[in-house]
This record gives sequence, structure tokens and C-alpha cells, in this order.
Amino acid sequence: MCGFVGFTNKINDASIVLGKMMDRIKHRGPDSDGKYVDEQVAMGFRRLSIIDLSDKGSQPIFNEDKSVVITFNGEIYNYQELREELLEKGHSFYTHTDTEVLVHGYEEWGVDMLNRLRGMFGFVIFDKNKDQIFGARDFFGIKPVYYAKMGETLMWGSEIKSFLDHPDFRKELNEAALENYLTFQYSPTSETFFKNVYKLPAAHYFIYKDGKMEVKRYWEVKFTPDSKPDLDEWVNRITETFKNSVEAHKIADVEVGSFLSSGVDSSYVAAVADVDKTFTVGFGEDEKYNEIGYAKEFSKYIHKENNSKVITPEEYWGNFAKIQYHMDEPLADPAAVALFFVCQLASQKVKVVLSGEGADEIFGGYNIYHNPADMAAYNKIPKPVRRGIGALAQHLPHKHGINFLIRGSQDLQERFIGNAFIFTEKERKELLSIKTDAPAPQAITKPFYDKCSNNDEVTQMQYLDLHLWMTGDILLKADKMSMAHSLELRVPFLDKEVMALAEQIPAKHRVTKENTKYAMRIAALKACPPQTANKKKLGFPVPIRVWLKEDKYYNIVREKFTSANAAKFFRTDKLVQLLDDHRAGHYDYSRKIWTVFTFLVWYDVYFGSETVGIK
Repeated sequence: MCGFVGFTNKINDASIVLGKMMDRIKHRGPDSDGKYVDEQVAMGFRRLSIIDLSDKGSQPIFNEDKSVVITFNGEIYNYQELREELLEKGHSFYTHTDTEVLVHGYEEWGVDMLNRLRGMFGFVIFDKNKDQIFGARDFFGIKPVYYAKMGETLMWGSEIKSFLDHPDFRKELNEAALENYLTFQYSPTSETFFKNVYKLPAAHYFIYKDGKMEVKRYWEVKFTPDSKPDLDEWVNRITETFKNSVEAHKIADVEVGSFLSSGVDSSYVAAVADVDKTFTVGFGEDEKYNEIGYAKEFSKYIHKENNSKVITPEEYWGNFAKIQYHMDEPLADPAAVALFFVCQLASQKVKVVLSGEGADEIFGGYNIYHNPADMAAYNKIPKPVRRGIGALAQHLPHKHGINFLIRGSQDLQERFIGNAFIFTEKERKELLSIKTDAPAPQAITKPFYDKCSNNDEVTQMQYLDLHLWMTGDILLKADKMSMAHSLELRVPFLDKEVMALAEQIPAKHRVTKENTKYAMRIAALKACPPQTANKKKLGFPVPIRVWLKEDKYYNIVREKFTSANAAKFFRTDKLVQLLDDHRAGHYDYSRKIWTVFTFLVWYDVYFGSETVGIK
């Protein structure tokens, strides 16, 4: 695990500039650093030593004649098998790292190497002989790759902040990204909040040659349910495949721990992984917001040591600007802060942790996946009638029953854009004081719906979440919060072999009237007690809605909402009205408030007066 940065070399003092860019991401790799600079490219690397701890494992790493050079972030779990195959084909190795396997794999198979890999990865290769730059991101988007074209210079890296020190970088806000974000609570497209800076999408690679960038997909999720096996057979397959994935994800030359909440995902990981240490955080004494008691009980059940921390409100709010700095782009998921603290806790004991991200998307775990079944009876009413009822309901206070009538008037593609739907297109335009060219939310989701239109509605929802919510929210915070503490976070549910199995499981074994992740929960019963395996999905509970009604935190948010920076983008009277209505108990507007507040804190960090990490 590490961080990398690079650029096409069009400047004087390239090595000095590269060093400054590398310093920005020292948190990703505090153990060592390395550079490669010639007249064409400059490539920098910060190392967190996990496999082959010797100095030989330091990057950049080369092929035999040094015509191919790589910087790589991630882990390749089948590197040993690939190494043996490449040795048989005549390649010579000078390290025992997975990084060198990528170098020779590229030489031997080119782009086709990518589908041979099992792991999480972001890497960039400079091929001197072909005079091209080749970069790739893993199947699910676990590890990030960003790139920017500024004039004649191409920059790339693990984090956007590393670009700030390059003399050609122009820091400008992408206002269209702000409007999209207000609906999704994260940046949902390949564009970022910085103009001309892009995310390489998951399961894509790029080739940069002769000043032109070509980006292509190399792998696809394809849900093709197989109705022949019965439920018991699927449960057995999940058990064996997941066990194999966990074993692969434990490969390391350092100690591995595991995160643990009260949910089935992290509990299943911890039980199967059989690591020595688990890590948990919570808030206060209210069990609604504190899972520490459960985690300690479960850790005793599996005979492991649990390490825990109670996060105070002062810590949560006091570190928020620093967290947005590490995030690179605003992310309004309150659980990101909790993840920051559990990563901080774990980093004091281990270098690697396993976590349960991805189980909900691939096995069908979110409660909202009950929605198609919940709507089935109401959908028997003729659509024109439902449309009329929904139009009338739009003008009523949005209580639970009213929201049901509004959703019931809409097709799935209209009402479901992923796990978060914060501001509607109409609401965000009324809130903003600027005009942008941001597309409608449904225009962003349509290409994904088009690809899975032949699947049932539950599967369509999963497919959308896999490509938007999971990459844009879940995995963004997993990478940035763990790397902020020089901690490698691994996700055994997001494994190519596990996905290949999950693609075949019929929807009836994923989401039932009783529960979500149905088949997976039965598999988990082999390692976890029933109260754990059958526990309803909670997410990561954070008491934001409570804090926003307290004077101290109400005033902090109100100050942001009435600031000069807020007035650049928003109608501040609307913002204050949201805050006051929430405090008065008219409706729970906490997610809307937090989405705007998060952006304003992030904006102050990168464009305003905050001094966290920015000079």
C-alpha cells in the first residue's frame, strides 16, 4: 500500500517539484520514498511496507533493462501464482513484491494482464520503448487514480491534493460538481470538484500517448441469475468462496486486524479471518449510537481482543476540517468521521485491517432493496392515477406517508438514484444562487440502468449502487480515512471470485420479506450466532440530527450558512430556514444540512481560510 504521483516532465526543477508533491501524501506511505525522473516523466512514490519489507521492495520498480517503470498502490493477492507463470516464461525478478509482477505481467500480456489480477490496485506504468503511459484502477474502485491535463502537462496520482504543488496546476472549482453533489452527497461522475481533474473510473485503464488520453473499460459486472442450485447449495458456495477470499486478503508480512461493528458484515469477516485484534468506535452511552458493547461481546465469542474508543462530539466536530482535507472532495456521509477515528485507533496496533465494505452491494443488503416489494400492491393502481396522487402529495409536508405516495407515482429510474437522495433537482436549483450545466440526476444514472434493464428491480438497484454509491461514497471514505492514518484497509467481500458467485445468485435468495442478504446471512450462521447473522442493517449510526438541535453545534453550522463563502453559492436565507425548521422539529433535515455544511467546510479548506494542510 502506498501513494504515488507523477507528471509528464515539461518543467525545470522537476525533482524538487516532485518531492513537494510526494510530501503532500506522506501519510499514505511514511516508511520510505522513491523517485524516477527523466526528460519525459517524473514519478514519485511513498511506501507503506506490507509485503517484502526489505529495501528492494521500494518503488519505483523496473523491468530487466529499465525500459518499463511502475508506481503502484494496492495489493495483488494472486501475485505468487502469476510470478511462477512469468518465471516459466523467462522473466527475471529482483524482488518478492507484487509490484514487480505487474511490471513483467505488462510486458508479457499488455492490457490483458488486468483480467488476470485478483486484488485492489491503482498503478501507472511508463513504457519508454512505446513512449506511452499506461494506468489502471481495480475492478471495484477500491484504490483511487486521479489525473489532470493542465496545458501540455499530464498529472496523475493517488490523491488530488498532490497536484497543488505543480506550477502548471490551476485550482478552480467545478460548480457543476457542486450541484450534482447536492443530490448524491458525493461526486457521482468522473469529474471532480476541481476543473480539469478526473477520477479514473473503476475497472478502467488509460493509455496516454502523443498528448492524447484514451480511457477504456476492461471488466464488467454482469448479473446472470442461475435458478438451478437450491438455497443450500448457494450457502455452501458462499461459505467456501468467502473463506478463500479472506485467506487471500490476509497475505501480509505484518499483523492484520479487523474492524467490528454490530452488523453481520464486519462480524462475518472477523470470525472467518481469525485475526487477533478487532477495532470498534461509538458515540456516548446510547446503544442507538454505540456498538462497542456488542463488539466486545462478539470478540469474546470468537476469542479475540477488542480495542474500542468512544468519540466525543468535540472530537467529531473538531477534526471535521482535517477530514475534509484528507477526503480531497467533499463527502457528506457522517459515518466518514467515525471511520476516521476507528482507523486512527487501529493504526496504533496494526498496519492492515479487514473490513466489511461491499457486502450490501453484491449480496443485496440495504433495507431500501425491499422497496420494489413494498411498492408492488400500490403499483396495481393505474399509473396515471398514481401520477396524479403524487403530484398532489408534492405540495404537502413530506412526512413518511406522503413520501410513499410521491415515490409510488414514480418509476424506479425516477425515484432511485442510489442509497442517498438528498436534494431533488428542483430543490437544489432553488437553494443555489448560481447556475451550472450539471445534468439531471436521472441523466447520470441512465447509462447504468440501460445496462441492466433486463434484470429485476432489486438487481437494478444493486447494479446502480455498485457503480455509483459504493465507488463514490463507501470506497472513497474507506481509502482516504485509512490512508490518513497510514493504515491499509482490505475488503474481502469485494473480490473478483466473490463477485462472480454473487452475480449468479437469484434475487429471491438475496432479498426476501424477512431480511436482506438472505443467503449470505445463512452462510454467516456457520461462523456467527443468530442474533448477529440476522441483525437488521443499521449502517454506521451517528447522532448528527441530535447535535444540530443543540445550541453549540447549531451555532457552528449557522455561522457557516451565513458566511461570505456560503453566499457565493447559496441563498443563505434558505439554508438558515432548513436549519431552523430542523431545530424546531418540523422535519428531519439533518442530511440536507450536513450535505451543505460539509461542502462549505471543504471549500474553506481548499479555497478559503482554513489552514489544515493547505499553504
